[in-house]
Amino acid sequence: MMKVIETERLYLREMNEDDYDALYAVLSDRENMCHYVYPFEEKQVRRWLDWCMSCYREYGFGLWALCLKENNEMIGDCGLSMQKIDGEMLPEIGFHLRRDMHRKGYASEAAAAVRDWAFENRDFPALYSYCTSDNEASYKTAEAIGMHYLKEFNDEEDIPHRVSSINREEWRNKYGE
Repeated sequence: MMKVIETERLYLREMNEDDYDALYAVLSDRENMCHYVYPFEEKQVRRWLDWCMSCYREYGFGLWALCLKENNEMIGDCGLSMQKIDGEMLPEIGFHLRRDMHRKGYASEAAAAVRDWAFENRDFPALYSYCTSDNEASYKTAEAIGMHYLKEFNDEEDIPHRVSSINREEWRNKYGE
């Protein structure tokens, strides 16, 4: 198991087939997925896991397993993926956390580490995060890692989304290389 990123309390690593059950616990939870059209069923979780693993091969990054250092338990995912945001493919920091792990600072700790990894290891001029406009917890996490409101747009289903961003210069000035 190769750790991609390590923080004080967490580490992120590539997901594998053994992570299905832990991922299912996150993505199938109705309350946890209330900002999605619906919670994921088994086939959708399997497709998500396959997509994550294909991103590692295609891009060298993706949504990684988010694990607690203290016991190696996978509590969600967090990472960098290429997402279609308002019609443009952009590098997005995303995260999903098991509901009982909310409000402990894990999402912002992991997302900040992904932000730093992305700017240190890739040449993206900016990083993005997006969520449905009513998902205050997600856009507050983006703000906690230095992102700022960029714009809103409606997706193909006419659902309003909020986009946050941080560019390389802002990151360099605030968090330094």
